[in-house]
Amino acid sequence: MKIATWNVNSLRARADRVEAWLGRSDVDVLAIQETKCKDENFPWDLFENSGFEVAHFGFSQWNGVAIASRVGLDDVERTFTDQPTFGKPGQEAVQEARAIGATCGGVRVWSLYVPNGRALDDPHMPYKIEWLDTLRGNAERWVAEDPTAQLALMGDWNIAPQDDDVWDIDLFVNGGYTHVSPQERAAFQSFLDSGFADVARPYTPGPGLYTYWDYKQLRFPKKEGMRIDFVLGSPALAERVTGASVDREERKGKGASDHAPVIVELSGS
Repeated sequence: MKIATWNVNSLRARADRVEAWLGRSDVDVLAIQETKCKDENFPWDLFENSGFEVAHFGFSQWNGVAIASRVGLDDVERTFTDQPTFGKPGQEAVQEARAIGATCGGVRVWSLYVPNGRALDDPHMPYKIEWLDTLRGNAERWVAEDPTAQLALMGDWNIAPQDDDVWDIDLFVNGGYTHVSPQERAAFQSFLDSGFADVARPYTPGPGLYTYWDYKQLRFPKKEGMRIDFVLGSPALAERVTGASVDREERKGKGASDHAPVIVELSGS
């Protein structure tokens, strides 16, 4: 069984590439982020024609998450319990379309688009940390309730947890950038401390094996990327991992997303 995560950065804009990738990658489950769709303009036929069931959660041209599966799609949840809300000053706070869960082939998959943070002093930063802390509390509870649960927390985490997860750590630290701050890294580490494993890393060692390259300043050809897309597996799921890869080729060419898919191989069906 193969599971994958991919921030497609607008599904409708990349529909042809996603359809072609599904056809050649042989994945069974794909967690998708940044669909930038509402349900009414989501390209349902793309997945159905490829033999996938799909669940989507999106409100507007921002955010949006989905799960596509050809091994079953059950018990769909949109948002996790107590998922934090966000609203600009003077606006009503809302739960953004950043998390969707479903059971696929016995694996409880969550497609996650973690808030960016934007800047260290931006209101999005405490929102990001609260969002992650609440997710971790839920994840700990899920495993406590069933230690054999096969859970995959998959998506764009908007965190580079290790120094070799960015092309120039000094630039990020000295520049006061997000994604590498102590509070963001501590939030990510809290999942590992709770027993979840970064299951792709042993098979995709750094430095240099990134999952994201900004469109600006020719970051991709300069190999100036970041590793910010992850699959964190519960203990029971981690035991099944037999391989992983980053499909860097999918970042190439016209119309590519700025993220590459991360694929994890599991033993059994």
